[in-house]
Amino acid sequence: MVICIDIGGTAIKYGVATAEGIFLTHGSVPTEAREHGGAGIVRKVTAIVREALAAHAVKGVAISTAGMVDPQEGCIVYSLEDAIPNYTGTNWKALMHDAFGLPTSVENDVNCAALGEMWKGAGRGCSSLFAMTVGTSIGGCLIVDGRVIHGASMSAGEIAYMRVPGGRLHDRCSATHLVSSVCRTKGLPSGSIDGRAVFDLLAKGDPAAAEEVTALVTALADAITNVVAVVNPECIVLGGGIMAQESALRPPLEAALRDRLPPRVYEVTKIAFAATGNDAGMLGALVHFLQEHGES
Repeated sequence: MVICIDIGGTAIKYGVATAEGIFLTHGSVPTEAREHGGAGIVRKVTAIVREALAAHAVKGVAISTAGMVDPQEGCIVYSLEDAIPNYTGTNWKALMHDAFGLPTSVENDVNCAALGEMWKGAGRGCSSLFAMTVGTSIGGCLIVDGRVIHGASMSAGEIAYMRVPGGRLHDRCSATHLVSSVCRTKGLPSGSIDGRAVFDLLAKGDPAAAEEVTALVTALADAITNVVAVVNPECIVLGGGIMAQESALRPPLEAALRDRLPPRVYEVTKIAFAATGNDAGMLGALVHFLQEHGES
């Protein structure tokens, strides 16, 4: 059994799982990243592992985490200070070995979500996929033959920086941009609504919500077209908070992609919405652990 831990900006999710991806336990604690920084996260994760060891025959630790990761070293290469202060340089492999003597794997959270979707979710059966998460910001991950492509600086898939008409993808397509744009257009106080409220307005026929969601879909279609043109994956998997609105987003997105891609390319590129929910990061962390330790 393996203790799987998914470190996000809001919550740290965890569970003890078998090698088949069956979770025996689930739990979650608030990250409190800004209050306690990287040191606070280390304390919380250490307590989670210690508790798991007391109840289960845990043989390893599989970590999915925010930030740029060097999987080989098990180290956080870079983390935004305003997201998780003093997290850059945290070496999870060394920490877990010194505290518990356990083998540990570490991978970026978006990469883990993509691995989870390929194993048990929307990308099941595909040999290649590109996963996009659309939330507070934008993340991406390319998987080929079951393995994450990391790139020279461990930053492959960082599509938030991709240029699309109007600026960076983060500035055109994120939930942050969507919500702030609707607030500005409707004259609402900043932060008075969230992404779900935008889609509630859209369902009621609100013109400001309709305009901004259309702009988001346009930018997303441009980004998907760019990705498909370069790597031609079998599947594009769309996840993150905004992508939970599949019924509202799929029809206009497919129409936009049909206009942008050659017919043959459009026909063979599967557009799928994430299916593994909150377990995606932990499932992907488990896949990565099994790959790294020669068990899959």
